[in-house]
Amino acid sequence: MRLVHFLRKHCELNKQSSQRLLASGRVRVDGNVVRDPGCRVTPYCTIALDDKALQTGTPCYLMLHKPAGVVSATQHPEHPTVLDLVPNEWHPGLHLAGRLDLNTTGLLLLTNDGLWSKQLSRPEHKVDKVYRVQTQHPIDSRYIKQFAEGIYFSFEGITTAPAELELISKHSARLTLREGRYHQVKRMFGFFDNPVVALHRERIGELTLDPSLAPGDYRSLSPAEIQCLVPTG
Repeated sequence: MRLVHFLRKHCELNKQSSQRLLASGRVRVDGNVVRDPGCRVTPYCTIALDDKALQTGTPCYLMLHKPAGVVSATQHPEHPTVLDLVPNEWHPGLHLAGRLDLNTTGLLLLTNDGLWSKQLSRPEHKVDKVYRVQTQHPIDSRYIKQFAEGIYFSFEGITTAPAELELISKHSARLTLREGRYHQVKRMFGFFDNPVVALHRERIGELTLDPSLAPGDYRSLSPAEIQCLVPTG
């Protein structure tokens, strides 16, 4: 709803009094002073009058089917971003819990809960990330053994953690990673001089991309889905 209507409802004010309150600079939305009565707020916003909290905000957790050509960022000078796929009123505090390359598609998570996203991204949690990979050249059993042993990246001077590769067809496979290095999938297949022509993330941990979501669509996570993504212990 519009902020002026929120104030009328929660502070029992008429429209004129609510507008004067906003003009005075006494109202903050997600920590920022807002004077525009038309500013749209949602249950996910934190709203305060002076030092009194009127609404503490509700944590927001979204699953999004990222299409190709969209940047995993909150803003970008050249390309549309994943936030462009979500209505503006959801944006306050919303950030990405993980990223996908420009032309990689599939499961992406958005939230305004910084603690949850930090827990999810901690390296020691080793959350599985499952990708469907399509390559230019055929894939054979040599890849399976090499991916399981790890591949040396000379630029960083590191060897990738063991990864599981399942052959689907001559040019496609399912890859399970437990780390997320820069362009890792493309570089691993690059070890065999085999370019990746399509990459799609199917799953993070126990959470699988909802098959009913078309590219660019999103939905809220259920409480069970939110909980299953944060490892215990």
